[in-house]
Amino acid sequence: MSISIRHLGHASFLIKVGTKNIYIDPSTKDTGLRKEDFGPSDLTLVTHSHADHCDPDLVKKIRKPGTPIMAPESCRKDLSKAGAMWPLEPGEIMQMGDGILVRAVPAYNVKRVKPSGEPYHPKGLGSGYLLTISGKRIYHAGDTELVPEMEQLGELLRGADVALLPCDGTFTMDVEEASKAAIMIKPKVAIPMHLRSADPKAFKEKVESKSSIRVVILQKGEEYKLE
Repeated sequence: MSISIRHLGHASFLIKVGTKNIYIDPSTKDTGLRKEDFGPSDLTLVTHSHADHCDPDLVKKIRKPGTPIMAPESCRKDLSKAGAMWPLEPGEIMQMGDGILVRAVPAYNVKRVKPSGEPYHPKGLGSGYLLTISGKRIYHAGDTELVPEMEQLGELLRGADVALLPCDGTFTMDVEEASKAAIMIKPKVAIPMHLRSADPKAFKEKVESKSSIRVVILQKGEEYKLE
């Protein structure tokens, strides 16, 4: 079964599995896309409730009858107008049809905090996702820092076929931390995302100079095909 990962911009991706469309954080905010640029969804995953990741009007527009929407409980209010949501919290697993398994994993901030001292992404607000599709593993880290759970999850993440890692450094890991995360997880391919002003070439140089991991930089609209 053919699997491709298309970067839609920011932290938004379209994973095509044969004829099926799986969206992660579909959004018009920070992607420069219009609602009309998104096709119908067969599965929609939302990492957390911030507007650049959770776009209720778009999620509703692309939903086909029966399309599952999975997100943390914190998204329930925002996504209520998009239809029924299946809450999926870190540690929980959902087995879909066609050999697709979705596992939610922790994603949060430790040291990046607001002036009040509250983390931009407190623990429990959001999730990352580990998708297993026909034996291939794709890890979307969500908005996170390099948290202990990345190591604690061990073999679940280690050696994933693709890891999508945020690098912007303001609300998530920076390039240095993301490169350390990649080297720890040891995916076959690492794709930087949520870049804002971060330099993906610096991420590529740091990771590839210290490991055998291949870094693929996807511009908006470009895709990577899993072999």
